[in-house]
Amino acid sequence: MQTSTSGQSRIWLSSPHMGEHERRYVNQAFDENWIAPLGPHVDGFEHDLQNYTGAAHVAALSSGTAAIHLALILLGVGQGDEVICQSMTFCGTSNPIVYLGASPVFVDSESDTWNMSPVHLRAAIKDRLRRGKKPKAIIYVHLYGMPAQADEILAIAREYDIPLIEDAAEALGSVYYGRPCGTLGDMSIFSFNGNKIITTSGGGALLSNNKEWIEKARFLATQARDAAPHYQHTQIGYNYRMSNVCAAIGRGQIEVLDQRVAQRRANHDFYESWLGRWPGVSFLREPKGVLANRWLSCILIDPEEAGFTREDMRLALAADNIESRPLWKPMHLQPIYADCPFYGDGTSEFLFERGLCLPSGSNLTPEDRARIREAAESVKTNAVWI
Repeated sequence: MQTSTSGQSRIWLSSPHMGEHERRYVNQAFDENWIAPLGPHVDGFEHDLQNYTGAAHVAALSSGTAAIHLALILLGVGQGDEVICQSMTFCGTSNPIVYLGASPVFVDSESDTWNMSPVHLRAAIKDRLRRGKKPKAIIYVHLYGMPAQADEILAIAREYDIPLIEDAAEALGSVYYGRPCGTLGDMSIFSFNGNKIITTSGGGALLSNNKEWIEKARFLATQARDAAPHYQHTQIGYNYRMSNVCAAIGRGQIEVLDQRVAQRRANHDFYESWLGRWPGVSFLREPKGVLANRWLSCILIDPEEAGFTREDMRLALAADNIESRPLWKPMHLQPIYADCPFYGDGTSEFLFERGLCLPSGSNLTPEDRARIREAAESVKTNAVWI
């Protein structure tokens, strides 16, 4: 446990939350000596995800990034191609495009959900077509568990006949007009990294109603080993399958997923109950028809109205050994993507400049919440006032 110089234990942004369910499955893996890639818990975890989301087919993989990489391969993305990608996201969304020698075309967010703007998406497609480059795929994201404007994005993808990849890495348990996130694309991905709403330590999944795609993904993820008594390979494969032990953790985690969603949503309610009354502090609202898992609770700080900045708040929390984090820095602002096309109006830049993610773990205690509130209150006296 990490402690500060004052002796206070660390309050993490989003730490793993384990229980007895996970231990039972992991012990079973040890008892049966299934300490290897693949195994009965991998099959079981895939079925658990199918049952929870309603997706027809699931491949459990080593990470969400691996799932996006395989999805792009299955869509035939290669050297010289272009893929439209939400700009405000983690690099695991966009980097696999570059793995394949293709180029990202970044699209800005809209202010209602902070996700891909359908207006700028359409503008990007029309301009790329005018330049003779039809995008091979579109990747959109549900940031912080807030569902994007999926119907509008899907309609545009269908209009231009471009496959749609749904990055639901942060959105397991979120619902869009009665449909679970993870079922709102031609292919969809989840992440089970240690900080996600449920974890397998490290891991991810690829979901689709297309059986052939998921079967091919499993084949590629196991080094593309051909059906032969010896090791034979006619295609390049990857070491992307989930281990049986990691899947065992996931099976226990998914049994309490609804509780984790409720706990995360309670964190958001806690923050909004008092921070929501502060001048210049605002929250990402839940649009009608959706349920956000509130993986992370986020605020925007208007420095002129609040009298302090997002960075003032972050440092006030850090002084008491409490982790918080700015919103994702948009990919079009990242040095490695400086030369990539971007279509937008500055919304994601505005959000990055003012946004802060607050501690949101489902294992926050009442004492943790009291410490967070006290540390946040100190910003009013310690900040350099505008």
